[in-house]
Amino acid sequence: MKMQKILIIDDSEMNRTILIDMLGYKYEIEEAEDAASAVSILEKRAEEFSVVLLDIVMPGGSGFDVLAYLNDNHLLDHMAVIMISADDSVDNIKKAYGLGAFDYISRPFDIDVVRHRVANTMLLYKKQHQLEDLVAEQIQKHQKDNELMISILSHIVEFRNGESGKHVKNIGCITELLLKEMVRTADGCDLTKSDISMISTASALHDIGKIAIPDEILNKPGRLTPREFDIIKHHAQYGAEMLKALPEEEQQSVLVKTAYQICRWHHERYDGRGYPDGLKGDDIPIAAQVVSLADVYDALTSERCYKSAYSHEKAVKMILNGECGAFNPLLLDCFEALSDELKASVFER
Repeated sequence: MKMQKILIIDDSEMNRTILIDMLGYKYEIEEAEDAASAVSILEKRAEEFSVVLLDIVMPGGSGFDVLAYLNDNHLLDHMAVIMISADDSVDNIKKAYGLGAFDYISRPFDIDVVRHRVANTMLLYKKQHQLEDLVAEQIQKHQKDNELMISILSHIVEFRNGESGKHVKNIGCITELLLKEMVRTADGCDLTKSDISMISTASALHDIGKIAIPDEILNKPGRLTPREFDIIKHHAQYGAEMLKALPEEEQQSVLVKTAYQICRWHHERYDGRGYPDGLKGDDIPIAAQVVSLADVYDALTSERCYKSAYSHEKAVKMILNGECGAFNPLLLDCFEALSDELKASVFER
């Protein structure tokens, strides 16, 4: 079995030697003699260490500085820090715990205390990681079940609408690419990986309202009359109303709230000339804005009962020239930057 690893950070060689003598029989030990060398090790190999034993008073930076670095960079999620110091004043102990320290051991060291504290810390963190892995596994399974049910529902709508089974997958793929590009390039865009995953998953429900549209209008091969177009436009409201009719506790789900925004507002336009509510600019939720652009691109490049498919190049040109509605300029910049990737990921697969 691989030995768990400890990093001892202390400017005193004698203190480090004492701790190694106490713990080296059971754990793999690495040493750092000051804050700078400790940070250098941790920024490259933090995941290797289960426990850090950290002195407070050191030249070139205190143990509190190292602890603050670990805290600021979320490295304490993966390791435990035990402070080691001859100064066991209340202020020091409070500050250590406030910065995320797991325990505090005073010098001079007692061999039994050190061994028990370190062993208990190792055990607690091992159990915590096992629990975290179990929770993550359950969340992943739950998310996969959600995605499966959403996929089934959206494919029912597609089948009724005579669209290819790729439409929902394409929308999700394009949505994810656009959101990631926005995060990469746009100042102030603070979407997390979880947000992107949620929006991409919810995008599959964008057209569920079409299930309430009569077949003869939904699958009409020719041009729609103004009255027929008015009827089909109602699918945005119908989809939102279906989600609004869910039990109250289900409406509080982030997935349902996101899907509601997408269903109701994915046909709004950035210039305010869309439907059903005539929202303008950033009053349109970003989830609906991105899905709207993804939907237009996929519609242009797909064959439908009323049209042939356009080439990728033609579709991109039409969208950038404003022939397919008004979109957020930032979103269009991301779309243009992703042109080649879109073609490879969606159009040519």
